[in-house]
Amino acid sequence: MVVYHSNMRLNELAKLMRTAGDESRLKILCVIFSQKKICVSDIAKDLDMSIATTSHHLKVMSHEGLLVSMRDGKRICYELPKKQFVSDLKKFICKYK
Repeated sequence: MVVYHSNMRLNELAKLMRTAGDESRLKILCVIFSQKKICVSDIAKDLDMSIATTSHHLKVMSHEGLLVSMRDGKRICYELPKKQFVSDLKKFICKYK
C-alpha cells in the first residue's frame, strides 16, 4: 500500500486527481512522461493542439504542482517534479494509455 506524505490530505489528493483527470491533460502528461523536458510548442505539435490551449493546461497543472516550468530562451518548457504522486500517476497512466 502506498502511503503519501502524512500532510497530504484526501481533499488535496482529490484535487490533484481532478486536475490530472482531464482528457487533454492526460494526453499532455503522456507526452511529458516520455521526455525529460519538453516545451509548449513541441507538446502542441505532437498532440495537434493549439499553443494557447496547451499552454493553459500546462499552467493549470504547474500551478497544482504536477509540473515544473522553466524558461529556455523565449520558450517555456516543462518537466516532472520528483514527487511520489507524479511517479505513481506515471505508472497508472502509462499502463492504461
